Amino acid sequence: MKELELPKKFEDVMIRLLGEEDYSVYKESLSRPIYKALRVNTGKISVEDFQKLCPFHLSPIPWTQKGFYYDEKEDAPSRHPLYYAGLYYLQEPSAMVPASQIPIEEGDYVLDLCAAPGGKSTELAARIGTKGFLLSNDVSASRAKALIKNLEIFGAKNVCITCETPDHLAEHFPKFFDKILIDAPCSGEGMFRKSGSMITAWEQNGVEKFVNLQRQILTEAVKMLRPGGTILYSTCTFEPDEDEEAVEFLKKLNPDFKILPIKMYEGFEPGHPEWCQSEEARADQDLRTTAHMFPHRVKGEGHYVSMVQDMSVEKDKESWESKAKGGYRPKKAVKNTEIDEFFSHVNGVFEIDKMELREDRLYYIPSGCPDLSGLRILRRGIYLGELKKNRFEPSQSLAMMLDANSFDQVLDITYEDSRALKYLKGETIDPGDKTFKKGYVLITMNGFPLGFAKAAGNQLKNKYLPGWRMA
Repeated sequence: MKELELPKKFEDVMIRLLGEEDYSVYKESLSRPIYKALRVNTGKISVEDFQKLCPFHLSPIPWTQKGFYYDEKEDAPSRHPLYYAGLYYLQEPSAMVPASQIPIEEGDYVLDLCAAPGGKSTELAARIGTKGFLLSNDVSASRAKALIKNLEIFGAKNVCITCETPDHLAEHFPKFFDKILIDAPCSGEGMFRKSGSMITAWEQNGVEKFVNLQRQILTEAVKMLRPGGTILYSTCTFEPDEDEEAVEFLKKLNPDFKILPIKMYEGFEPGHPEWCQSEEARADQDLRTTAHMFPHRVKGEGHYVSMVQDMSVEKDKESWESKAKGGYRPKKAVKNTEIDEFFSHVNGVFEIDKMELREDRLYYIPSGCPDLSGLRILRRGIYLGELKKNRFEPSQSLAMMLDANSFDQVLDITYEDSRALKYLKGETIDPGDKTFKKGYVLITMNGFPLGFAKAAGNQLKNKYLPGWRMA
């Protein structure tokens, strides 16, 4: 890579923060190739089993057991069938830190407030298990399209997706969430090596625009945190006004907030209160327990991570939980012959009383789903399929929740089988020596779902979602 031309104003700030000698090392690092990495979807497969199955040359990322570096000169994970099976997510290594550090517990209600394109939400969905609930939100409808797809590929279950402003969510969910993750919009200084367009955006937008936006987001997020809950705040910038000063602002919003230490790894840099302008932040030595990642010190891009916990105690916790959580139920029971017929082929995965039919589209409402009335909902639970002319057509997202044991007609192939790529490209599939009754067949690969096909004679007509197909 050629040396990046950095804005003079940015260079002056970084020299002030790092010192001239360290800044020269930082600047030199920006001319090196970026690190490529993937994170295993433990909602579908264990890390150990993935390592046995995967053909890539991987090396571990120190700060997460689920993350691995790969060499794009040797491997192409984005073009491999295992990627389309939702077994891993391609993610910048430093960006794996926030969702790995927030302390998710069984049954937690979690909010990913600025969620698109879904890297952190897919990890949170894998961590909450079957008893927790994740509300994945992004204010941008266009960015949320990628969020929906990534959560569906991962087979996320107890998740709803909204497209709302933080203030509107705060009106709807006062003191509601156990954990809130805010990977905030920022000036993006830590992404200069990854994307040259971020330099142009930095010159156009500066820092002040994002400082004001971050303060607005934090002000609303605090209103949604239950007593005893935790907020993880992160950015991909080095700017103290967006990092340490933002945490100090967060503490002022609630006197019961306490900074929780980020677990440190080799190359992580403690927070720097001395970089701040405000006297309160400069005096707050707890800010040293937050963490910076610089690209000349870790194998990743720039990031900042911090965490605070509300140390107050809810006086009537049981009463609050019973009123605030699990407030939504399907309006009426689904009674439809075509739907019943299709799900007679599914083995014990879905409960009929959790299904909801809205304008011929069928959804599965996750356990503990809150009432989302009045919000802009992109997905209330799992989209299962659609009624069309007296037949039920299952969705791609439904297929991604199944496995080789949960459907009565399954064609299981390996990723080395040429039919795997043919299926992902939308081609008709030869069932080989297997025969199927007329109807839907689940195509799985090494036991993991890819999508549906429809048996027609001695061929399987491809039903893989056109928008997901491999080019």
